[in-house]
Amino acid sequence: MILAKTGNEAMAYAMKQINPDVVAAYPITPSTEIVQIFSNYVHDGLVDTEFVAVESEHSAMAACIGSAASGCRTMTATASQGLALMHEMLFIAGGLRLPIVVPIASRSLSSPLNIHADHSDSLASRDSGWMQFFCETVEEGYDSLIMAVKMAEKCSLPAIVSIDGFILSHCMERIEALDEQKVRDWLGPYKPNWNLLDLDRPILVGPATLQDYYYEFKRSQIEGMRTALPKVQEVMADFEKTFGRGYGVLEEYRCEDAEAVALLMGSASGDMRQAVDRLREQGGKVGMVKLRVFRPLPHELLRKTLTRFKTVAVLDRADSVNSFVGPLYNEVAASLYGAENQPELLSYVFGLGGKEFSPDDAARILEGALAGRKDETVTYVGVR
Repeated sequence: MILAKTGNEAMAYAMKQINPDVVAAYPITPSTEIVQIFSNYVHDGLVDTEFVAVESEHSAMAACIGSAASGCRTMTATASQGLALMHEMLFIAGGLRLPIVVPIASRSLSSPLNIHADHSDSLASRDSGWMQFFCETVEEGYDSLIMAVKMAEKCSLPAIVSIDGFILSHCMERIEALDEQKVRDWLGPYKPNWNLLDLDRPILVGPATLQDYYYEFKRSQIEGMRTALPKVQEVMADFEKTFGRGYGVLEEYRCEDAEAVALLMGSASGDMRQAVDRLREQGGKVGMVKLRVFRPLPHELLRKTLTRFKTVAVLDRADSVNSFVGPLYNEVAASLYGAENQPELLSYVFGLGGKEFSPDDAARILEGALAGRKDETVTYVGVR
């Protein structure tokens, strides 16, 4: 079925088809519509979900943790300062290996106050033990949210699915919606490994652990993320087999004979495609690599893919404020460390606070990548 949906509408529609047991939520721009629209589905009896309206995003994630620990398929939605307010609870959900799934309409973090798109919120949570997926289009966000539920439950890890605030969350695109019953059949019922309400198998959740066992708990969590990527790929393959739409961990665009490529995440990939096409028409051997899965970091796949090229321009829609480079650049550089045929890495930061990023900007980055070097360590694209 062909529908015209904004990103927020598509994420809410995916949640309707998923039919989670519990959604606990507190609204924040630009993700407010996700839970607002979903609450209408609850009111109209189109889902069986228990909707819990809470007093803050911290409380929303606390309620989600209690729900998931009690054996319920659980979701919420948030963005920016809301995700930041959840920060304490994100680490608890990750440490407890609870498969909570959260769509994010990614936006900047204060201060100064700005409600527009960048990846500062999502990337600030990168070490919390959550899987993270970044989407280029509305349909990709819709599909990714459905897949993330199965991935989270298969991996026993929580998951964030990021669409760029306003650029995707409030802009309408054509999507091909999946059959609702087929989605629910594909997901199947949630079968938790354990739950607090199983009186025949009582458990202790979140105990205090000192030097004797804390390390072992964390090592188990780390192993869960370390072994997650094959399971993520397995779910992607199963989704393609069932619904006919395929996604990879990485997506290459016109990279067959490329000498220089741009690596990035999110909606700006569309601008970069146009720039690649333009330079290809002029004879430039350029391409694009889109990273869809940021956690678990596909470091071996990044290493195998990027060592084929002479130069890689890494584009961050966030800055680590570390006096050096952006978070994605750091991850890529670490993945390539010690590799044979290591490419020249160039760091670019773009689009902070919704700053416009155009195909012309993308083309200039690719031209610089073809040249192989630039004067500054980090180029802040479009800043005055």
